[in-house]
Amino acid sequence: MSQRFYATTPIYYVNDKPHIGHAYTSILADATRRFHQLFGEQTYFVTGVDEHGQKVQQAAEKRGVAPMAHVDELHRAFKDLLPQIGC
Repeated sequence: MSQRFYATTPIYYVNDKPHIGHAYTSILADATRRFHQLFGEQTYFVTGVDEHGQKVQQAAEKRGVAPMAHVDELHRAFKDLLPQIGC
């Protein structure tokens, strides 16, 4: 039975668009996962966003949109980030 390796990122808050820190941690997690994959381990790369909280609500209010619309839009930006950086 082969080893399993799980690489995860921090849970990203969707109170604003992704930035270089999000890209950095995603690339680092993916590079670590690929390293383990080279040695035949079964690997998984897991990431996600936190769509709850006062800062998310405040960011939506500042933009003048409903919190759900704000979260849906920024969630897509985070999801689109991974292919753009090769993860």
